[in-house]
Amino acid sequence: MIRNSSILIVDDEKNIRFTLTEALTSLAAEIDTAINAEEALEKIKQKSYSVMLLDLKLPGMDGISFLKMINEIRPEIRVIIITAHGSIESAVDAMKLGAVDFIQKPFVPNEIRELVSQVLERETLDEKNVQDYNGFLELAKKSIGDHYIESAIEFVKKAINIDSKRPEAYNLLGVLLELQHDREGAQRNYRVALSLDPSYEPAQKNLSRTTHSSLNGKINLGE
Repeated sequence: MIRNSSILIVDDEKNIRFTLTEALTSLAAEIDTAINAEEALEKIKQKSYSVMLLDLKLPGMDGISFLKMINEIRPEIRVIIITAHGSIESAVDAMKLGAVDFIQKPFVPNEIRELVSQVLERETLDEKNVQDYNGFLELAKKSIGDHYIESAIEFVKKAINIDSKRPEAYNLLGVLLELQHDREGAQRNYRVALSLDPSYEPAQKNLSRTTHSSLNGKINLGE
């Protein structure tokens, strides 16, 4: 956990703001909330946040438009997208703007707590000290937040070189190839992930989403 970390929750649903606040209290971070992008904008102008949990579907300014503004004025904030209304277009757009992870409603408190902890802890990673599979996957996600997609791909490939029999890296590589508009390459990697573990749900969802004519669906970075 990064010391003196702070979290901003941006969601127009009161019960979601309350649930997230309660779930994250044990992280010993400062937690603020906002009901829309306009209120959140005022808060981030006055205070530096480590992580923002952002609902894409907000009244007034939508989440993607707000994410563009965050990218311009506070690019250091790690943004986790929370949505029950996601689509592949908005997910990919959000990742291009530096969103580091996604979680979909409904969720359980432990799930969001673990995700926020991972996002905070990966900020302390140093490439020189990373030698293991999970470490390189976390470096890849950190690179996404820094808008370095090519670097993220290289880190994923290093993870695969360490262990080519696990599905997570292939699934994440598929996601990164989607960001580069290589849907066929993405699908190949999703299929590799499923050949290694047919029960791996993130790859199942990503392959199903990209092979159907409808683009509706949430992109899954995996664990």
